[in-house]
Amino acid sequence: MNYFEIFGIPIQLKVDKNELPKKYFELSRKFHPDFYANTTPSEQHQALEITANLNKAFKTFQNPDETIKYVLQLKGLLEEEEKYQLPPDFLMEVLEINEQLMDAGDNPELKSNLQSSILNLQSEIYEPVKEIIEHYQDGVTTEKELLQVKEYYYKKKYLYRIQQQLNGMS
Repeated sequence: MNYFEIFGIPIQLKVDKNELPKKYFELSRKFHPDFYANTTPSEQHQALEITANLNKAFKTFQNPDETIKYVLQLKGLLEEEEKYQLPPDFLMEVLEINEQLMDAGDNPELKSNLQSSILNLQSEIYEPVKEIIEHYQDGVTTEKELLQVKEYYYKKKYLYRIQQQLNGMS
């Protein structure tokens, strides 16, 4: 049973976070192991398994990037520890930002400019996949579109690491 099946929602790249907690608590109560204390060991084990997966699913759905990663893995388009080759033009932009990061030191103005550059690049990479992510339909969205989302995922992951470096300099 995948995470979407546990929550009883269609597979999607962007989960509605407003409904999620309510559904999570409802399911947590329903499958809480204490309610299965007087059942067969098999039913107890199943309740524990569902609860564990429910917790993992909830954590995944709280993070948009993790949700994208999960769907791509579900579709067999992303593997753990995959060495994905990003386009050279993107890597050049990132290299420039990294160089600026090294030059920034304790300069708040340079750090602020870098922050803006990163945010602009994040918006730039999201724009081509925005419609795909926001209106994903299982069985309708093509593999080609999902591969675009995969590239976005890896680009965003790259930018996140730079963002962490920048935040660590503060």
